Amino acid sequence: MIHTLHHRGPDGYGFHVGDGIGLAHARLSIIDLATGAQPIHNEHGTVWTVFNGEVFNYRELRAQLERQGHRFYTQSDTEVIVHLYEQHGDAFVEQLNGQFAIALWDATRRRLLLARDRTGIRPLFRARAAGRLWFGSEIKALLAVLPDLATLDPLGLVQTLSYWGPVDPTTLFQGIQSLPAGHLLAVEADGRETMTRYWDWRFPNAGAESGAHGHGSIEAAAEELRALLVDAVRLQLRADVPVGAYLSGGLDSSGIVALASRFTNTPIRTFGITFAEAEFDESAHQEAMVRHLGTAHTTLRCTARDIGEVFPTLVRHVEAPLLRTAAAPLMLLSRRVRETGYKVVLTGEGADEVFAGYDLFKEAKVRRFWARQPGSRLRPRLLERLYGYLDASPVAHAALAQSFFGKGLEAVDRPIFAHAPRWTTAQRALRFLSPELRASLGPWDPLAWYEQRLPADIGSWSPLARDQYVEAKSLLAAYLLPAQGDRAGMAHSIEGRFPYLDHRLIEFANRLPPHWKIRGLREKYVLRRALDGLLPPQILQRTKQPYRAPDHQSFFHQGVPLDYVADLLGGERIRAAGYFDAAAVGKLFDKCRRGDALGFADNQAFVGILSTMLLDELFIRRLARAEHHIS
Repeated sequence: MIHTLHHRGPDGYGFHVGDGIGLAHARLSIIDLATGAQPIHNEHGTVWTVFNGEVFNYRELRAQLERQGHRFYTQSDTEVIVHLYEQHGDAFVEQLNGQFAIALWDATRRRLLLARDRTGIRPLFRARAAGRLWFGSEIKALLAVLPDLATLDPLGLVQTLSYWGPVDPTTLFQGIQSLPAGHLLAVEADGRETMTRYWDWRFPNAGAESGAHGHGSIEAAAEELRALLVDAVRLQLRADVPVGAYLSGGLDSSGIVALASRFTNTPIRTFGITFAEAEFDESAHQEAMVRHLGTAHTTLRCTARDIGEVFPTLVRHVEAPLLRTAAAPLMLLSRRVRETGYKVVLTGEGADEVFAGYDLFKEAKVRRFWARQPGSRLRPRLLERLYGYLDASPVAHAALAQSFFGKGLEAVDRPIFAHAPRWTTAQRALRFLSPELRASLGPWDPLAWYEQRLPADIGSWSPLARDQYVEAKSLLAAYLLPAQGDRAGMAHSIEGRFPYLDHRLIEFANRLPPHWKIRGLREKYVLRRALDGLLPPQILQRTKQPYRAPDHQSFFHQGVPLDYVADLLGGERIRAAGYFDAAAVGKLFDKCRRGDALGFADNQAFVGILSTMLLDELFIRRLARAEHHIS
């Protein structure tokens, strides 16, 4: 099992086998290079742990524990976990500021705890089979010993095609579950399981934000926000190896690098991606920030062909279908980072969810304003101020935009109101499913299904809070953190760190009034105020441009598909897998080959179908062939 995770920890293996437990760890040495090998135990050898990730506040926790009489034998952040458990029991996880997947074994009570960080930065999977509970940081570790579970779960597939990723605890494999973010699972000696949610994104009731945040002015809030950001960056720079940072040229990553450069003594090397296609390229903004801060900067120039060629490797690491290719350049960038001798990078991921940075939030604000006067011709024109970074913008044609975004205006109070247009576009891919797979699901309404799983009191929150919660639990947790975060980095043993996802910062931002996040149609307003004076004006005032990469264009060159694309999307192969309708896929294939797939729906459907077929080839068919060969 642990051999399959060598890419996550190439610096050594560690094992503990006891009565009823087996623990293994693949180490990526970042803190306490000399004595921090895992598994780690307490003084008496009765509590053991392995964990993936970092506890950023370990020095402060260690000092407290030593005052309480605990004795340490390493300088690692891992060791605070076993002593915190001794001191606080299951509540130990609430003391941690970090990103982690933890397995802890209490030998005295024959009790196992599995815990995952608050926002789901680090993955953790589990399965019950052969009379045992199996767990690991990636699904491939479980499939190494449970090949019978290499069967695609139709629910996981339709969730991915609808929401961009499977919804915890569902995965793409039947019988394998993820541990949801912010949860702790206790497995007792008799096999009983107790799942506890110890943290979630929470917001005050609408209109109560002014009392919840405790600030008389946005100036005071911006000042406190800057202090929180400085401390989050300071903690996440802790390492016994050099730390780098991703720099896209946008506000978020530029802010992190500027904070690290101005308020710490840690030298920061920066890394960025450039594209041959002008629509995706942000190199001019990167260069402006490099000149401003004077960092040593390394760029990776990525082409559409590079993306297409590396895409199968990406799917093997992500272990789920993808609706876009943007994680592929990030995986290539992680290889470049590793080649320079770095293991750790700070990133700007999470700022858009925490401070309402996406056009989706502004789009929902305009649609709610429009819904007050649905017959207005002027109000929907505000949509034309959005999506300026897209060559094929959904608001380029006023009549079509009003028809599309005008649907569902009567449902402004639905928690998924903001996401209905995006999910409606994404779920067009469901039309390509085979009749047999669709029948196995029964009636499926993605919007209603998701809504039923939201907090009971979400209706009392402000509209923006509802939009932020759904975004954090769907796109961030299901796609951005797994695919573009953990898996893209760990494919080449690079640990990404996310200062904007420090839980103290999230809790602070969630208490702020909505109009401090979006002022008119100006996104991340309070964050811009907090970073004022640290960034050049052209970066500070720059409108959000989401990171993107070429999609279907990556798989065809001058109308000729890459070999594996032609093989996997051929009619015979599609019919053999049984997930999609071969005739419908064939028409989409021809459309993309001709270069006629310009919209989101066609691109997402094509990439989703291709990555599902890759998943089938790399996991399900490959394991089936191996089993047949062995037998």
